[in-house]
Amino acid sequence: MRAADLPPSPADAAFSIVAIPATMLERAGRLDVVLGSVPGVALFRRTSSLGANPTVQGISIRGIAGSGASRALVTLDEIPQNDPFGGWVIWTGLPLEIIGAAQVIRGAGGGPYGAGALTGTVVLSEKTPRAGDWTVDADLATLGEARAAGTVAEAVGSGTLFLAGAAEHSDGWIPVREGRGAADTRLTLTDEAASARYVIDVGATQGAARLAAWREDRGAGLAGAGSRAQGASASLRAARAPGAGSPGWRAQVFATVSDLANTSVSVASGRASTAPANDQFATPAIGYGADGAVRGLFADGTWEVGIDLRGAAGESREYFHPTAAGLDDYRRAGGQTVTGGLYGEVTRRRGPVLLVAGARLDGWSTFDGHRIETARATGAPLLDLRAASRGGVEPGGRVAIRWDLDPTAYLRAAAYSGFRPATLNELFRPFRVGNDVTEANASLSPERLYGAEAGAGGSVRGVGWDVTGFYNRLDEAIVNVTVAIGPLRDPVAGFIPAGGVLRQRRNVQAVNAWGVEAEASAALGAGFTLRAATSWTHARVEGGNVAPALNGLAPAGTPGLVITGEAAWRLASRLTLTGDLRYESARFDDDQNLRRLAAATTASVRLDWEVTGRVDLFLAANNLTDAAVPTARTATGVTSYDAPRTVEIGVKIVGRGPG
Repeated sequence: MRAADLPPSPADAAFSIVAIPATMLERAGRLDVVLGSVPGVALFRRTSSLGANPTVQGISIRGIAGSGASRALVTLDEIPQNDPFGGWVIWTGLPLEIIGAAQVIRGAGGGPYGAGALTGTVVLSEKTPRAGDWTVDADLATLGEARAAGTVAEAVGSGTLFLAGAAEHSDGWIPVREGRGAADTRLTLTDEAASARYVIDVGATQGAARLAAWREDRGAGLAGAGSRAQGASASLRAARAPGAGSPGWRAQVFATVSDLANTSVSVASGRASTAPANDQFATPAIGYGADGAVRGLFADGTWEVGIDLRGAAGESREYFHPTAAGLDDYRRAGGQTVTGGLYGEVTRRRGPVLLVAGARLDGWSTFDGHRIETARATGAPLLDLRAASRGGVEPGGRVAIRWDLDPTAYLRAAAYSGFRPATLNELFRPFRVGNDVTEANASLSPERLYGAEAGAGGSVRGVGWDVTGFYNRLDEAIVNVTVAIGPLRDPVAGFIPAGGVLRQRRNVQAVNAWGVEAEASAALGAGFTLRAATSWTHARVEGGNVAPALNGLAPAGTPGLVITGEAAWRLASRLTLTGDLRYESARFDDDQNLRRLAAATTASVRLDWEVTGRVDLFLAANNLTDAAVPTARTATGVTSYDAPRTVEIGVKIVGRGPG
């Protein structure tokens, strides 16, 4: 159970939910990597948070279509973790040392999750250690990697204070292999994160207050290009569990501030050099919200009603328009968004059958939209675009049924809908990567998803299994649509050089996706366990009148087939060998399916030695076969790759409090 929260809802059993085993959280090096072990869950790019720019760290579920803005909601103890300006997630700000549990809820949010939980929700819970517990982690790896982290829990007054911190550095790798030039540099990373949470019980009510801060600096793999992301968050929560004749409740308020600096460059012919293309020196943003719910029990079920409000405000500040003299112009682009919703949900248990029905009504608005451009030297006005305020109301909901055939097997089915308003980044800020420019679109409508699923599962002779088939339709999908190919000069975007591409974010008619997800796990005796999972997705775009050239094409960043597997063998009472395998079929790096990224298979192994009850050592090899994993491809055919083979050693020391 999360700190200061209601108990898990009985409705969860009727939906496709994957709980990531605690052993995987303990062994994984990065949160986004372990989430990627759930087929259908993927970042916009194949690169993990070790080497990915913040703006491409959006997460999506079920292969609907990759997006840097995230089509899934990520929460930590019910607090949204998606960036208020861009929707991406700064994964380095969520070190695994603080994560006690992780679940992936597939399908549109409904219920308490609301706006943003379009393709699903990643539900994270912070650890709740006893007073006196502490941990220290340290590891070293090739590629110049070093990391250290620690946690401690102490009794303070009538409550428990949990402190955590982590820091790492990586010299990284050069992502370009074929055709590499002097312009190509390493994907470096330096990051820090810290948090403090205080939990106190007052009678039957539990309260929690949390503060957190994070910062990361990255090299982007091109000379002169890099990023810096930083932020902080604060939240207050209180909850009381329901009892017979006494409804339970939860309430929370939260705020997040973030800032992104990002420099991009254009690349000369032959990749011999780079030139400044854009200096996004600041992107101050604030996200805020409040929500509450009341849950009651009755003879054969539960009811829950709730309300939520979320808002975001921010703008990008940048120098752009490269000339021989430098970056000549200055741009401010941003605005504000607000969403609010009401929901109600009922569950009923009739013998072996669980029924769930819920409805939501959400309102959204966008206002204060602006894009102002001036000459940097003189301040003379060049462009002044003011977006009209817009808003609307979105109904949604979910229904589900689960039938327990016997203690070893079940059937379930569900239907759902949800929506995601465009982020401030999508609405107002254009961006450049190399020679490719993507324009914003202040007229974007919210995305809406309608879906259904049916599944079965159970456990037979120590083998647990689950299979789910699904269909989802994403209406008004926000896609980066190719408008023209350089060389050209656009009156708003400016000059696009030869080999460059001009795109704009637009609402295409729809993305249709259907597929199958399956997983199984088994304990085979002699200390040997196996886990395997797969997802197959057929996703295609309906471009409509906006982008007819995209009709029938696969969405960018969407693989058709993903297979993952894990084998663990307890060699001795204190020695465990683990192997992981991941296969991902080919995907496209662009909307027109011209930039194909080949299929990739990666493997890793890890040996854990429990030296004492308090000290653990490990030795690991990631990307054991040094596979070439393509992550991006330019219009001129230059391909970037994920990290090569790395070898890592580490130690974890654990202290236990009394009790």
